[in-house]
Amino acid sequence: MTEKRDFKRVLLKISGEALMGDGQYGIDVGTVDRIASEISQARQSGVEICLVIGGGNIFRGLSGAAGGMDRSSADYMGMLATVMNALAMQNALERQDIQTRVLSAIPMTTVCEPYIRRRAIRHMEKGRVVIFAAGTGNPFFTTDTAAALRAAEMNCDALMKGTNVDGVYSADPRKDSSATRYDALSYMDVLSKDLKVMDASAVSLSRENNIPIVVFSIQSNGALLKVLEDNGNCTIISGT
Repeated sequence: MTEKRDFKRVLLKISGEALMGDGQYGIDVGTVDRIASEISQARQSGVEICLVIGGGNIFRGLSGAAGGMDRSSADYMGMLATVMNALAMQNALERQDIQTRVLSAIPMTTVCEPYIRRRAIRHMEKGRVVIFAAGTGNPFFTTDTAAALRAAEMNCDALMKGTNVDGVYSADPRKDSSATRYDALSYMDVLSKDLKVMDASAVSLSRENNIPIVVFSIQSNGALLKVLEDNGNCTIISGT
């Protein structure tokens, strides 16, 4: 897996639930600070980093739609939740003296910048961490798909998917002790086996742009840097 050592620019995708800590809802400041520290360590190694954070810790569009809400309205509410998470992460990173910019697909210039691709690339070239908020700006698309899209637009070398486990397993390792972890998978393996790593649109988009998806545990201290340095547990999803 020496290819990881060539990763100069990556997009880190984190679920909103990862920000909850031990809580059942909302943002745990201590957890956000810990993840910000992980990003800081990786950034100090010379890797350019941008982020997409989900909004499920505050509001999930699919759940709202299932409860009877109009799907488009529910998805827009979910997008607004991602902006809140992005601002929380920006605050945590800046407390660690890391210049950070939040760019939203839904313009809200009072609190963050609108997403403009060239502006985002320029921020990264200047060494800033860029957080992409509000998904793609469209309903019916998940933040996984937004992450794959932004990774392609930013010419990222990899899409880092931070989860609660250290890779992709044949079954949920928290429920099935016989589950085995894959070191490597192809995009087609993920799609054909219906492995719930990311939604099919995100996997297909990564496949079309030949961007490997690296799945690792964001809950393990130092895991992001270890994976980037090729000595951490993860699963690499690529074309081979």
